Amino acid sequence: MAQRKVINERYELQRLPIARGGMGEVWEGRDTRLDREVAVKFVRFPDGVEDEDLIRRFVRESRITARLQHPGVPAVFDVGTEDGRPFLVMQRVHGTSVSDLLAQHEQLPIGWSVAIAAQTCSVLAVAHQASLVHRDLKPSNLMLEPDGTVKVLDFGLAVAMDLADMSQITRSGQTIGTPAYMAPEQVLAALSGPQTDLYALGCTLHEMLTGQHVFSGSTSYAVMNKQVDAEPESARTIRPDVPAGLQSVLTALLAKKPENRPTSAQAAYEQLLPFVADLGPVPGALHPPAVPSPARMYATVVSRTFSADGTSERGSPPVDTPGSAVQASTAVESNDTRHANHTRPDRSQLDRVRSDASELVRQARYSQAAELLGNAVQSARAEFGPVDPDVIDLRLEWANVLFEGGDYRTAAPAYQALKADLEERDGPDSELVFRCRLQHATCHALTGDTAAALESMHALLTDEQRVFGPADPRPIELRRQIGLLQLGAGQRAEATDTLSGLLEDLVREHGEQHPSVPKIRDLLAGIPGSDG
Repeated sequence: MAQRKVINERYELQRLPIARGGMGEVWEGRDTRLDREVAVKFVRFPDGVEDEDLIRRFVRESRITARLQHPGVPAVFDVGTEDGRPFLVMQRVHGTSVSDLLAQHEQLPIGWSVAIAAQTCSVLAVAHQASLVHRDLKPSNLMLEPDGTVKVLDFGLAVAMDLADMSQITRSGQTIGTPAYMAPEQVLAALSGPQTDLYALGCTLHEMLTGQHVFSGSTSYAVMNKQVDAEPESARTIRPDVPAGLQSVLTALLAKKPENRPTSAQAAYEQLLPFVADLGPVPGALHPPAVPSPARMYATVVSRTFSADGTSERGSPPVDTPGSAVQASTAVESNDTRHANHTRPDRSQLDRVRSDASELVRQARYSQAAELLGNAVQSARAEFGPVDPDVIDLRLEWANVLFEGGDYRTAAPAYQALKADLEERDGPDSELVFRCRLQHATCHALTGDTAAALESMHALLTDEQRVFGPADPRPIELRRQIGLLQLGAGQRAEATDTLSGLLEDLVREHGEQHPSVPKIRDLLAGIPGSDG
């Protein structure tokens, strides 16, 4: 027998990968130390050229994924690099993908279609709370296991909601997603948020119910155009036994504007749950009823939690309980000092903390770095005051580490508190105040609160133009971000006005050679009805 490849002196790979995609490939393997099956995912570099930024992001995102605690997310065991290619070692999942089920059965039973979608919502609720967006949800990434549980695959290769350089809403030229499941904001502006995953879930649910894509076309470009402009055919037209109430949920999931979709994955779960019924056998996918299922035994007991006092079992939220989601690395700046270092700090200790935190960040250990800095912030504020220069530096570094680590919900109030104290110390027009305001707005954008983000960015733009002048690169870049957010929110007329005005100003001030000019022309050209 030919010898199989072993990586990291531990993981023995089968001879051929079991799956390949645009972002990576998956190998079946075995952990020779613990003698268990594993799945090993390798990143694929665009054009085969090693990308240091992609490696950095992969390590960062794998750490975020590894902290997701949910039975519907395959466990992450290890991460490493082999021949310059990063890899992720994960739990080996046994089951049947929804895409394979559809190939076998064309349509799935209504109850099972909704059950798969509702379980997926439970996973998405945890992921979105961790500021992680899947961005490529589709039938091939959903696995129905023999006991009826669903695993959501490929979170390890998902892209966390972030700004790589803290100044751009999207990375130019990077397209992530599959056209048949891409939301309009992904097509138009390469923007993804929690509602983007809900749109993809709607596309997947429609396909499970009808056996047909929401939109089809001869080319990917044609399909993406329909995602932006065409109205989907009702699933009830194709399959009349789809309940009217379920069609209403599906219509909301497929709304063109993110703001018109369910407000969260948990909200979508609660809307879907009443239609989870008649979960009979699925040939070729489920164990027969006579086979005991420890997972169902466990779930049956948990489902009865609180039922004795009248709380509805069916309406109980799937998440939002202590320990069910990624645990926050540290509390927001407050009077809560339970985790603070109670010894009185000196200046040299603050320097050591920052140095240790920098080393942790270099190793992509963001949660540890944030915890270390957060504890130091509590002590330093008490000892030196909130606007002491060293304390300000420490608070800013803490907020930045939270941001870089993907904890936008904690970073947002940290930036807001810092901005308020800096305004009092330095005045409202200081550059650091503006930077905190931008980061605070960006946190809103990356957690799906586009309305709050746009309101903050418009106010900031007015102040930046007043202080720096309209031709300064900072307000110029902010106008581009505003245009992208408007585009992603389905505000096409507003986005066209913003981007057209920006293009005119750039060409007038700098000529066609300005590096942003072709990017903005491309954005305008992709907006239906614009003159770009």
